[in-house]
Amino acid sequence: MDEKVTYLIIAINCIVSIVGFQDKNFFEKYLYRPYNIHSSRNEWYRVFTSAFLHANIPHLFFNMYVLYSFGGMLEAGIFPEVFGVKAEFYYILLYVGAIMVSALPTFEKYKHTYAYAAVGASGAVSAVVFSYILIVPTSQMALIFIPFLHFQAWMFGGLYLLYSWYMTKHGHDNIGHDAHLWGALFGVAFTIAIHPAFFMDFIHQIIPSSR
Repeated sequence: MDEKVTYLIIAINCIVSIVGFQDKNFFEKYLYRPYNIHSSRNEWYRVFTSAFLHANIPHLFFNMYVLYSFGGMLEAGIFPEVFGVKAEFYYILLYVGAIMVSALPTFEKYKHTYAYAAVGASGAVSAVVFSYILIVPTSQMALIFIPFLHFQAWMFGGLYLLYSWYMTKHGHDNIGHDAHLWGALFGVAFTIAIHPAFFMDFIHQIIPSSR
């Protein structure tokens, strides 16, 4: 099985984002603005359309690079081995479900704030990364900007969750840390829900003596 769903998601992100870069009205119509959703129930589409828009080329490239790196491994290798013919279905549910779940906290937080708006696939991409971390926790991961500093995936994930949680409380950098955090947590919860054995496999891998 190949990475055709991952490639399709990347293609849609690139097309929608590039149109958004060139057309401000298009960008404004489809970005995530909780205030508009709260005041007009006909604009729930923004939850999903905003996940395919990006603020700029670096934002788009980083999200798509991470999705390609981890989504490809899930879709073409890990999920087919475990789920067989249901692999693509579960992979799509993981991605789409994360879009919705990662948007809910910011909706509650900013539904009365017109000035708040967000775009990007970060919540869904975080879910894909953390699904991978749960399944292969002892693989090596590194920050893209510090490639020589490696961590086991579960350690990297733990630090990322702590950082995202802290920044949701204290950050003022215009980055959607809420989406990162809840997308990551959804990725873990969803993956356990569809295959509960992954949880004990995770424990056995990070604590080998627990076997």
